Amino acid sequence: MTSTTFAVAEEYPHYIEFRHVYKTFDKPVLVDSNFHVDGGQTVAIIGRSGVGKSVTLSHIMGFLKPDQGRVIVAHEDVTNYDEAEMNRIRRKVTMVFQSGALFDSLTVAENVAFALEQRADYDEKNRDDVVRGLMRMVDIWDMRDEYPADLSTGFKRSVAIARALAAEPQCLLYDEPTTMVDPIMSDHMTQLMLRLKRDHQLTSIVVTHDLDLMNNVADTVVFLNKGHVAFFGPTKELYQSEDPDIQEFLELDKIIRGASIPAQDPMRMGLGELEH
Repeated sequence: MTSTTFAVAEEYPHYIEFRHVYKTFDKPVLVDSNFHVDGGQTVAIIGRSGVGKSVTLSHIMGFLKPDQGRVIVAHEDVTNYDEAEMNRIRRKVTMVFQSGALFDSLTVAENVAFALEQRADYDEKNRDDVVRGLMRMVDIWDMRDEYPADLSTGFKRSVAIARALAAEPQCLLYDEPTTMVDPIMSDHMTQLMLRLKRDHQLTSIVVTHDLDLMNNVADTVVFLNKGHVAFFGPTKELYQSEDPDIQEFLELDKIIRGASIPAQDPMRMGLGELEH
């Protein structure tokens, strides 16, 4: 390891870090935001709609720049990086969008292979083996010849994950990976994320409203409220927080889950409800 690498590691010890980040559009979205992600960790970012969760991901990817503060990504201060420098960082840190952001004119296999062609060490002779391995890893091999329009939302995200992995990133950012998918696909996504964490030691950040997903995959939680980081710490400690906004958020999640049971499970309804 060179002296320069040591110096960078000492100055920016966390893989991703927000240092007093502010961002305002029509109103403040991020206010003195501070948190960090260490290598190999999975951090969940939660909170109500409009509190800055996706804006946080956009800062990490360099799509947005902070009004104040510093953004550290891959142990580098990327706050003032230009597009060419950010493209280098994006080879280490990649994002799985809600939509999947796939190429509609390419098959599933071609979408995954496209990411390989962006790598400097790309070896066309091994392409088919690599693509096959990636698609089997995320359980989409049987869909290799289909087009994105033929896939459900959940499977589009699985393809997007395979394509992201083809670039051999160090870190994955997930934007609401279980939103608008059925419970079976939600469980599939959760198990996939756990497998990637366990087998590949990928650093990851997941923006989610799904507290089951948070509890299953996250080591640490960032709770955003009115632009502020209201909680940053181990997942289990979130439930012990005395912050009234956090407790209200957790209670609302319980109510929503409870309210969904009758509609999904008629056997739990009273006889009077069934008669109507």
